[in-house]
Amino acid sequence: MAEGGKKEENMAGRIRKLDETVVNRIAAGEVVQRPANGLKEMIENCLDAKATQIQVTVKQGGMKLLQIQDNGTGILKEDLGLVCERFATSKLREFEDLASVATYGFRGEALASISHVAHLTLTTRTKDDKCAWKVSYSDGKMTSPPKPSAGNQGTQIAVEDLFYNVSTRRRALKSPGEEHAKIAEVVGRYAVHNARVGFTLKKQGDTTTDIRTPPASTTLDNIRTIYGPSVAKELMEFACEDTKLRFKAEGYISNVNYSVKKCTFLLFINHRLVDCTALRKAIETIYASYLPKSCHPFLYLSLEMAPEQLDVNVHPTKHEVHFLHQDAVVEKIQQAVEAKLMGSNASRTYYTQALLPGAATVPSTVTGSGEGESEGTAKSGTKGQGEKERIYAHQMVRTDSRDQKMDKFLARPGGSKSKETSSTNNEDEAAGNNKVEGLEGEENTNKLTTESNRREIKLTSVLTLRQHYEEGCHAGLLEAVRNLTFVGCVNPERALIQHANRLYLANTSSISEEFFYQILLKDFGNFGLLKLSSAASIKELAMIALEQEASGWSEGDGSKEDLASYVATCLSSKAPMLDDYFSMQFDDDGNLCTLPYLLDDYVPSMEGLPMLVLRMATEVEWSNEDECFQTICRELAKFFAVPREQMDEDNDEEDKEDKKGEEVKEKKNKGDGEDGLKWTIEHVVYPAVRKTLLPPQHFAQDTTFLQIANLTELYRVFERC
Repeated sequence: MAEGGKKEENMAGRIRKLDETVVNRIAAGEVVQRPANGLKEMIENCLDAKATQIQVTVKQGGMKLLQIQDNGTGILKEDLGLVCERFATSKLREFEDLASVATYGFRGEALASISHVAHLTLTTRTKDDKCAWKVSYSDGKMTSPPKPSAGNQGTQIAVEDLFYNVSTRRRALKSPGEEHAKIAEVVGRYAVHNARVGFTLKKQGDTTTDIRTPPASTTLDNIRTIYGPSVAKELMEFACEDTKLRFKAEGYISNVNYSVKKCTFLLFINHRLVDCTALRKAIETIYASYLPKSCHPFLYLSLEMAPEQLDVNVHPTKHEVHFLHQDAVVEKIQQAVEAKLMGSNASRTYYTQALLPGAATVPSTVTGSGEGESEGTAKSGTKGQGEKERIYAHQMVRTDSRDQKMDKFLARPGGSKSKETSSTNNEDEAAGNNKVEGLEGEENTNKLTTESNRREIKLTSVLTLRQHYEEGCHAGLLEAVRNLTFVGCVNPERALIQHANRLYLANTSSISEEFFYQILLKDFGNFGLLKLSSAASIKELAMIALEQEASGWSEGDGSKEDLASYVATCLSSKAPMLDDYFSMQFDDDGNLCTLPYLLDDYVPSMEGLPMLVLRMATEVEWSNEDECFQTICRELAKFFAVPREQMDEDNDEEDKEDKKGEEVKEKKNKGDGEDGLKWTIEHVVYPAVRKTLLPPQHFAQDTTFLQIANLTELYRVFERC
């Protein structure tokens, strides 16, 4: 028995030839990595067939169906048996032909690879055929002889159930939405480069198309259609040629007025969509001196060179190419881009501010090197040197977001709420802890976390939550927030703000709540300490909250004492996590000692502290990490937000009259406090909001930003009067 086992062990280490099916599936995984790769290969086959119209139809991001149809030359019936054979091609005869290949699908691997990992059906008709021929393939072979079928001239390829027999590869694919986006990116790039060909992309069953470009259009028109008019209007035509290095480059590059967070680089070398890291970095280095930090350009380049200088056979997907004198070619193109950008300074937009009192302070367009006067609103500086565009009265903006008021530099109304307090021990002094006297909220201005000791958070849940609010930003409102001018407080909950020639009634409570929520995610795990001078009992805070009507307590929930004990036990058990990530420290007796420090010179209303403690124990989803962090941040954001006005819902008129008299006395006593809150809203909250808030989509749909006046419309009314 032992002898047989030893013989079997030796056989296991022998070198054996893999089964042909396994070999082909491994090779297919190299060529077709995702639906977009397979589509790229098929588009190139359509272009080789001299098609002028290419239509792509997908279902579930190409994983269920990926169909492409063209009106090219078609495939002869006699050649259908070789279509899905590996290394069967009409482009090469000998190895030396690779040195001068000028077509796309020259290796004959695309359709062969797809047939090994999907169900492939092909319908084709040539110009001389009386009917189309339909045939299905599996593992590179025809499953049945070609059958006559109805069809127009050209070829239609339907790929169904991609990676149905390679479960690991199928599970590694992204969501259908992301895969569809990658398909749209491939179609869009080929549509830009092949302006003479009409491209159409749509989802199966949809009546509308995601991409549609007409045949015989222009490159610039296709860029405008696919990437938007905001990109197209900022593009400059680019050309570069060198006879010594034997190359020619042309295309479109964005000027210095356009920038995005991610570089869009469309590179075609000898009409093949590829990527060249060296060229990309070289061009971005030039733009770095013209664009703001973390901003990038839009680039479309078509590079042509002698075929013998190019090695196209270095990557299974032909995504990368190598060519001779690469460093010299890259340097030449880099110099040409720099020269083009230097010559485009005449159309760059500058903003200036008058230095003398009484002079105009409205942003203006300054051409050339930036000389000129500030007058009117900013327009694109496309006029000649020294020319000024006429600004009409109804277009003028009377205020500027960069203006400042004197009261910002004076003491807060009712005395400064922000004062220095001496630390009681060396540890507090070293850490820069923020003191809060009782529940009144007196604090010093030191912050705990600095850039030098800031830690990097790599938790997937936190990164996902950050991504959600970044992707959900409303672009139109973002411009209004970044350039808002604070007009004044209507009350602590609402304020008037201005953007351009529009006046808005803004809900400060909703805005500040979203602002603090984003701060809690952005600075997650890096907060300073807002230290209470005397620790507050969690149980007592919970009892105070349960006495409030807003808690929603009823007798069916059990006794308040038991609920308060549960709140204290729950938060004490989560103390290490709350301390590490949210700077909420608890002592051994179940007392709350600190809160996170979120914004300089801002202390939240401590009246909401009992409800915060209660809601953190009852409303936070502690069992799921994503929901846990999200709900904690939401509850803390509600606590830190500017308080909302309390609506009086009492219908008893006598009680209202009694309360009204008490409110008058209370307002007299707290008048200074309300003035101080309004000062904080104007000089602390809104400047921070203007700098960092990313307004979500729902702000444009609810009454958070309510437009109440438009200078242009008002001007028309008064003009008629």
